[in-house]
Order: sequence, then C-alpha cells, then structure tokens
Amino acid sequence: MTFVLIVHLAAIAASLILGRRLGRKVLLLGALAPLSALVWALTISSDVLGGNPLVISLEWVEGLDLGLDFRVDAFALLMVTIISAIGVLVFVYGARYFRPRSDLGGFDATLIGFAGAMVGLVIADNVLVLFVFWELTSITSYLLIGFEDRSATARAAALRALLVTGLGGLAMMAGLVMIAQEADSYLLSEILASAPTSTKTVAGLLLVLVGAFSKSAQFPFHFWLPGAMAAPTPVSAYLHSATMVKAGVYLIARLAPVFGPLIAVWRPTIMAVGVMTMILGGWRALGEKDLKLVLAMGTVSQLGFLTVLVGFGHPALTFAGVILLLAHAMFKAALFMVVGILDRQTGTRQIGELDGWGRRMPMLWWVAMITGASMAGVPPLLGFLGKEEALRGLLEAPDATPAFIGVIVGSIVTVAYTLHFFKGSRSGDQTEAVTSAPRLSLSVVAPTLLLAILTLLAGVAPFFVDGLLGGASQSLDSATADSHLALWHGLEPALGWSLLILGAGAFVWWAPTDKIRPVTSQIPEATQIYSGVLRYVNRIADLVTSVVQSGSLPVYLQIILATAVIIPGFSIVRYWAPDLGQELVDTPLRIVVVVVMALAAIGVSVARRRIGAVLFLGAIGYGVAVLFVLHGAPDLALTQLLVETLSLAMFVMVLRHLPERWQVVRWKMGQTNRLVISVAVALMMGGLALWAAESRVAPSLSDDYVELAQPEGGGRNVVNVILTDFRGFDTMGEITVITLAAIGCIVLLGRTRRRSVKEEES
Repeated sequence: MTFVLIVHLAAIAASLILGRRLGRKVLLLGALAPLSALVWALTISSDVLGGNPLVISLEWVEGLDLGLDFRVDAFALLMVTIISAIGVLVFVYGARYFRPRSDLGGFDATLIGFAGAMVGLVIADNVLVLFVFWELTSITSYLLIGFEDRSATARAAALRALLVTGLGGLAMMAGLVMIAQEADSYLLSEILASAPTSTKTVAGLLLVLVGAFSKSAQFPFHFWLPGAMAAPTPVSAYLHSATMVKAGVYLIARLAPVFGPLIAVWRPTIMAVGVMTMILGGWRALGEKDLKLVLAMGTVSQLGFLTVLVGFGHPALTFAGVILLLAHAMFKAALFMVVGILDRQTGTRQIGELDGWGRRMPMLWWVAMITGASMAGVPPLLGFLGKEEALRGLLEAPDATPAFIGVIVGSIVTVAYTLHFFKGSRSGDQTEAVTSAPRLSLSVVAPTLLLAILTLLAGVAPFFVDGLLGGASQSLDSATADSHLALWHGLEPALGWSLLILGAGAFVWWAPTDKIRPVTSQIPEATQIYSGVLRYVNRIADLVTSVVQSGSLPVYLQIILATAVIIPGFSIVRYWAPDLGQELVDTPLRIVVVVVMALAAIGVSVARRRIGAVLFLGAIGYGVAVLFVLHGAPDLALTQLLVETLSLAMFVMVLRHLPERWQVVRWKMGQTNRLVISVAVALMMGGLALWAAESRVAPSLSDDYVELAQPEGGGRNVVNVILTDFRGFDTMGEITVITLAAIGCIVLLGRTRRRSVKEEES
C-alpha cells in the first residue's frame, strides 16, 4: 500500500517536471502508477480471495478517533484490478492518441491523481476517508473534462459535472454521517455489521443514494455524462465508462445486501431510478449520430442496469451485477478507444461520414465487433454470461417483476443502439474521410485488442475469472457462495429471454423509430431543466450579492454581527438554563465602573459629533483598565491605559480630516436594525460569558499558570510569564502581525508623501 502511494506521488511529480521534455511519452511514465496498483493487487490476491481481507489502519487524530482505515476484500480487489488494469491500457493508448503538445505533463499528473483517488475510494473503510477520495475524483474529473480549456463547451461540461457530482457528494456525506452516528461507528464494515434501521438511518440512506445516483449518472442526474464527452477520449475511456461512474454503483453494491431487505423504500427506489435510467439512456443512444455520444448514452443505460442488479439486494442479482461490472469496464473502455482511433484517423465521429470504415480498418472493426457484441449480450462473450445471470436472478427474486420488465425493454434497446453503432461500417461506399485515413499500426490498436481478447476469453473460458468474480460477490453477500460463472446452464427461461432480446433488438433497430422521436423530443430534457435552475440560482445569487455586498461598511458590520448572533443563539436558547443564583460581582465598586462604561457606550451611539463619540469610546477603554486594577492586574491596566491613550491620539489626528458631525441616518428602519442588532450582540456576549462560567467541568488552567510561573517560567509576574513563555508562540505571532501592519502603513505613507511631492513640483 505504501509502495503504491509513493509510486503515484513520484509519478505525479515526474510528470510535472518532465512533461515538456517527454511530450506524449510522459503518459507511458504515468502508466507506472496504475501498474504499481495492479502489481500490488496481484500480490495480495491469494490471501484476499482466500477469505482474509487486508486491513490497514493508520491513526490520524487520536482525540477524534479519526484514522485512515482501509479494508481490501475480494470486491475491493476486483475494483482495484479494474481501475489499475484499465488504467495501464488507457495511459498506453493515450501515448499514441495525443499529438505532441506541451501541456500533457499536467494532464498526465491529473490522470494519475484520479487513478490514485479511485483506488483509495474503493479500499476506504472509514466513510469520511471514502468521502475525501470521492470528492478528489470529482475534482480531478473536472480538470480532465476541461482539459481543452479554450473550448467553451469543455468548460461548461466540466462545470456541469462538478456541480452535479459535487452537490451529490455533499448529500452523500450528510447521509454517511447520519448512518455512522446511528451505528456508533464510522467504519463501513462495522456499519454493515450493525445494520441500523432507524428513521434517521433511512433518511441517511436516501441521501447516500442521491450522491451515488449523481456520481453514476442516474436519472435525473444523467445529463452531465454526455456533456463530459468534451474530454479527450482517454478520459472518456477511463473515467466515464470504466471507473469514476462506477463509484456510485460500488457504494450501492456495498449497502444493498444489508439494507435492501431491511429498508422498505430501498428496492422501489433502486428499481424506479435504475430502470428509468436504463431505458432513457438506451433510447437516447439509439438516436445519436455521434459515435462517442452513442457510447455515452449507452453508458448511462448500462449504469442503470448495474444499479438495478447490485442495488436490489438479492444474491443472484448481486452475482450478476459483479459479472457485468467487469464486462462493462472491458467492452466500454475498448469501444471508447475505438471511437478515439476513428476520430484521430478520419477526423470525424459522425456515423453518416464513416461508411465503410470496417473495410478500411478491419482489425479495429473486429475489436469493436467483439466488444460491441458483449455489450449487446451475444454469446459466448462475458456480457452474455452476465446478462443471462441477471435474467435468471430477476426471475427468482421476489417482487422483481417491474425490474424484470424494465430490464427486458432496456436490453432490447441496448441491442438496437449497438447495431446503430455499426451502421454502415462494412456496407456502402467508403466516404472520403475513411478513404483518406492512414493505415493503422498494431501499437495503436493493441490496448483495444487486448480488451477484446480478454472479453472473449472470459466468456469462452469463464473459469479464468470465476474465482475473482465469485469471491467479489461473496464478500458482498455470503449467500452467493454457491454461485459460479458458466457458459452453459442448459435450456432454461433465461436463455430463451436472452435470444428473444437479441431478435427484438434487431427489429427495433430496423424499425422506423425516427417517426416516434418528434413526440418524445417534446419532453423537456434534463439539460434544459439544469440550465433553467442554474439561471435562476445565478439570479438569486446576484440579488443576494447586491444586498450583502452593497459597498456600505455599516451594512457589512450588521450582516456579520447578525450572523454571529443568530447561529449560536439557537444553541443558547435551546440548551442553556441560566443559573440565576450565580454571583456576578464581588465588590460594589465594580458595579459602579460597569455602569459608567455602559453609559459611555450609550454615549458613543447617541453622540452627534465624532470627537464626542471618540471620547466616550476612550472612557470605555479606561473603564476596562480600572477593572483590571480591581482584579489585581496592574500591569495589564498599565498596558490598557497606554493603548487607549495612543488610540485616542490617533483618532484625534484622523478626525482632523473628517467632517465634524456624523451623517444622520434618515431611514428609521436602519436605525431600528442597528438598535436591535446592538442589543442582541450585547445579550449574546453576556450570555456566552455566563454560559462559559457555568459550563466549566475541569479545573481552571489559570491555577496551573500560577503554580508553574516561578519553577517553569522563572518569573513572578504571571502575566509576563504567560506572554513570554507559556504562550510565547502566540505572542510572537501577534508581534509579527503588528510588524507587518506597521510596514504596510510605512509603505502607504511613503507613497502618499512621494505623490504629494510630485504634485507640488508639477
């Protein structure tokens, strides 16, 4: 684990330093980071798959019981393997995809950071640590989507993705904290073991689902993913198909086996959102003309399918979801890379401009055909095995009929948009863009070819991945222990439904669905709703800004003080029961001094002349000095007298350049506001002082200062010892601040003096 972290940090530093020198080869250097994670995963795989999760705990903040807790079980191992293996291939692919440019070092460093954040996310056991990595993936995704920062489209897409996933992440954090408080633990493993079912837990789970849905582009948050295709193709192949968008699916998969059967609203919510996303995404993909957008909406559809499977909380569906999790990562990453190669070779991604590309680039076409067939669920590929297992599980699971019907419809549309992806690829005359495309080298196709081979091998010989997939599903739900991956289960309903889906999907693709689209296009798209909401939010922000940033210092002060009163005021009113018998003063003289100070404060507020207000203000300061004397602190009183005298002198010097009288506030509401806020602040400060005095549960630290001043500080003046010894760093900091302020004043005065001299000379 430490080795993996060091490699990622070193690779980021090396990419930033050597990026310009290495050019696009810096991506090969970046591949070392996910490669180290892959090697680490392989070294621990035998123990983890043997039922011994790797637990790593590093203490962070002892008093808060906060630590960096990680736990690698078989499911986390599967996710790390996907993240690292696909990552290596994407980095290698990117080294050939990009043309030479000077900013690839920063891109490579960001992509490495994302890879490390994803690994941290899937192995984190502490939910707070999980949230930190969750947000890191959102931030790095924002930077990667907006890599072409001169493109307004890329910038808007990056902002949209950040807002949607970021707000969802905040909802998720609130939900995780609520659940953790109910479980009395912030470790995910302990939360799942205790399985709280209170009303607060249900509310927390719904908030977590909001975060998971936003991250995995589920309806109604799905609209950010197609826009994210403004990112370079390696980013789409890595983040938006194989890894980041699986984060929400990953979290749902962790929670579903425990909370799915226990929480009444869990399964209906999962089924409704997942099925809607699957059908909507598939239908949109069928109407797209850009190959990359076909895959983007297809990814939305597949994520909805995965959400239904892993989120239902049934053993058979959990096993099917784990299979398709791996299958989707392989075929979708490969297909995105295929589209990137086509775009690079021909200069277009439009289906109508790519007729005959399969004859021009046969090896690439076969790669696309194998991985696309896996996406459609064609035997004997891994995608078929997963879909057949899903249909079998949906037929077995209780109350899963709506999900079964939705998955059938969504799968039919999946077959249709897969055929749409290959439209004209082998037929018709080759377009000019295709005929002018240069020949492909094997090194360009190699990453996609490897994924296609693995997809075929995992389907034909499933025993190669059965142990990993079986262990992953068993770590989620022990009831899947008897589930095994197999190509042939005999003649059964699931096989019949699989074949029916393929035939119906071909018919839907052939049928004239364009006649239906004018009707469905009347339904407002989520992007339009998002734009409208964002527009109104900006208007509200402008309105609020015009109020709180009016340019008036009194208004600023009122807002700050009102906030300082209202927020803690709720706690004081709710929790504080004042002790009316508490002794407030011990000598009558203090009452006299306080009354004089109060009268002086009133004088400040009612004085019409500035000099009068300053004198009243000075009286308050001198009153504080008298209180210090009464408390037996003459040195503090002397300091207060000196400071107050200097302040008065400075005020008088400044007042020479200001009008003699205040500007009269003619707005009565403004005077009322100031009066109310002033009284509220006074009551708040008095209440806080009393509450603090009543709330002491430990001996006062002042007693320790008195006892240790002579033996530890070497002085009898306790205040001086505190300032120079016990809290010497505080004193040094204060001196530093004052020194810097003095230097600033000297510089400003010097500039003013030089300007005055120049004006006189001119």
